[in-house]
Amino acid sequence: MSDFAGMEDLLQDFLVEAGDLLSDVDNKLVELEHSPDDPGLLNDIFRGFHTIKGGAGFLGAAELVTLCHLTESLFDRLRKHELEVTPERMDVILSATGAVRDMFVDLGRGSRPGPAAPDLLEALRIAVAGQPVATAQAAAAVAEPADVRPAGVVLPRPGEPDWDALYAAVTGVAAPAGPAAAAPIVRPVTVPVSASPVPAVADPVIAAAFGRRAGDVPGAGAPVGRREGERQRDNSIRVDTARLDQVLNLSGEIGLTKNRLNALRSDILAGRTDTETLQALDVAVSQLDLLVSDLQNAVMKTRMQPIGRLFHKYPRIARDLARNLGKEVELALVGEDTEIDKTMVEDLSDPIIHLIRNAVDHGIEDPAGRAAAGKPAKSVLRLEARQEGDHIVITVADDGRGMDAERLRAKALAQGVITAEEASTLDERQSYDLIFLPGFSTAEKVSDVSGRGVGMDVVRTNIQKLNGSIEIQSQLGKGTTLLIHLPLTLAILPVLLVRLGEQPFAVPLSMVREILPIEPGGIQDVGGKATMVVRGEVLPIVPLSALLGWPREAVPQYGVVMQSGASVFILAIDSFAGREDAVIKSLEVFRPKGVAGVTTLANGQIVLILDMKELLESAGERRSVSRSTLFEAV
Repeated sequence: MSDFAGMEDLLQDFLVEAGDLLSDVDNKLVELEHSPDDPGLLNDIFRGFHTIKGGAGFLGAAELVTLCHLTESLFDRLRKHELEVTPERMDVILSATGAVRDMFVDLGRGSRPGPAAPDLLEALRIAVAGQPVATAQAAAAVAEPADVRPAGVVLPRPGEPDWDALYAAVTGVAAPAGPAAAAPIVRPVTVPVSASPVPAVADPVIAAAFGRRAGDVPGAGAPVGRREGERQRDNSIRVDTARLDQVLNLSGEIGLTKNRLNALRSDILAGRTDTETLQALDVAVSQLDLLVSDLQNAVMKTRMQPIGRLFHKYPRIARDLARNLGKEVELALVGEDTEIDKTMVEDLSDPIIHLIRNAVDHGIEDPAGRAAAGKPAKSVLRLEARQEGDHIVITVADDGRGMDAERLRAKALAQGVITAEEASTLDERQSYDLIFLPGFSTAEKVSDVSGRGVGMDVVRTNIQKLNGSIEIQSQLGKGTTLLIHLPLTLAILPVLLVRLGEQPFAVPLSMVREILPIEPGGIQDVGGKATMVVRGEVLPIVPLSALLGWPREAVPQYGVVMQSGASVFILAIDSFAGREDAVIKSLEVFRPKGVAGVTTLANGQIVLILDMKELLESAGERRSVSRSTLFEAV
C-alpha cells in the first residue's frame, strides 16, 4: 500500500513540478561552474531547493526536507558571498542533486525516501560551515556518525543556519523565523497517457552523473541494453489550456453538425429528396469531415511537448562524463521549443544519452590531441532538434576526430562481425553503419564508459521501434554528426496499403522509396537470389508471401522499394490500394510476430500494420527466393 494514501494527486503534481525544478537546477549548476559569481544563478538555485523542500515538507518526506535544507543553506551562504563556489563544493552539490533525484524515484513508487548517505550529509555540513572540502569521499573518511532521531531524521549540527519554520515542523527542531523564498507553484492540467516500463540507468558513469555510486544502482556494470532495474513511465502530460479550449470548441461544433445531420436524415426518411435537401446534406457531411480532421489535429497537439524538457538534463550528463574522462566539453542546445509526441520523449532518453556518451568518449579528443590538431581545448557538442515536414530531426554533432571508414572495416573484420568479402564491398556510408552491429566496438579496452560492444545496436533498435531512422555523417579530423529522423507522432502513421490476393496489409510509408512493376526480363539471379537493378543499385526481391509464410497464389506484379535501417530491398506484392493515414490500435493481449498494430479502413475493414524489421529477422533465409521460384507456375 502506498505511503501517500489519499494524497496521490498531490504527490503526482509535486513530482512533475519538482522534477522540472531539479532539471532546471541541474542546468544552472553547469552554468554556475563557468560563472561562479552570477547572483541570478545563485538565487535561482537557492529558490529551487527551497521550493522542493516546501513541497516535500507538505508531503511529510522528512529525509528529502533534510537534504534540501542543507543544500539550500549552502547556497544561502554562497549567494551572500560568505563562501565561494569551488570545484570541491560543486562536487558535493552535484552529489546532493543526484541524491534528491534518487528520492524522487522512491516517491514515484509511492514510498517515503530513506535518508541520504551519511557521508554526503556530512560533506554538506562541512561545506555549510565553511570548512575546506577536499572531495565528498575525503569528507566521508573523517565523517562522524550523524545525529539521528528514532524517526530516522538527520538533524543539523549546532550553529548550522536554519531560515525555515517548515523544517522545524517536519523535523521537530525549532528554527528561527526567516523570509520565505519559495517560488509560486502553478498547477498544470494533467492528462493521463498509457504507462509502460522503461529501462532505468545501470551504467556506472551515468549513475555518477546523477550522484549515485555504481554499487548503489541495480544492475551496475551491466552492458547498455541489458538492464535489470525498471522504472514506471511518467503517465501524465502538461497541456496548454488554450489547446484544451480548442478541443472543446471543436467538440461543440461537431455536436451542432450532428444535430443538423439528424434533422436532414429525418427529412430524407420522410421522403424529402429534392435538390436543396441533398445539397444541404452534402454541405453538412463536408463540414463534419473538416471538423473531425481539425479535432484530430487538435487532440494530437495535446500530446506534443517541447523537446527542451528532455534536452535540459543532458548538459549535466555531458559535463560529468567529460570531467570523468579529463576532457572539456560544452553541450550546446538548439531548437528546444521543437515539439514532439510525449509518448516518444522517454523512449528517446537512453538513445540520446548513449550518443552523447559516445561523442564525449570516442569522438572528442583529449586536450593533448586537440592541441596537436590545432583545435581549441574546449569541444562544442551540439544537440539540436528541428521539424522538417511531417518529421522531427534530432542532431548530435561533435567537432572531434571524425570516423575512419578504413579503420572501422579493419576492426569489424578483426572482431569477426563481417567477412573479408563483405568488407571489400562496403562503401564509406556502409562502413560507418558498422558501429550499429551487435558486438562491434572501436574501444581498445573495456571501461566503465565503453568497450563492451553493446549500445549502438540498441540505439538503432529503439529508434526503429519509434518508426524512425538514424544516419551518420562524418569527416575525418573534423567531427561526426548523427541524424535521427522521427515521425511527429506515433498515434497516426502514414501507410501504404499493399495486397496479397484480396487481403490488404499496411506498411509504414516512411520506409517506402518507390513502387515499380516486376517484369521477368528485369530479374536476375545473384548468388541464387532474385534481384533487380534499380538506379544502378542491385536489390534483392523479397516476396511478402515469403515473409508471412503464406502460400503463393499468383506471380507478384509489383515491387515496393523499401529501406529498413541499412537494409534496402524490393517487397514483391500482388497489388496496392493507395496511401492512408492510419490511426494505430495496439494489440495488448496478443501480438503476432511482425505485426506492429491494426487500423480500420474507411469501409470498416481491419488491416494489420506490419513491422518490417521484425518480419525480416524472423523470416531469416526463408525471405530470399530465386528467379525461377519467383515466376514458377502456381
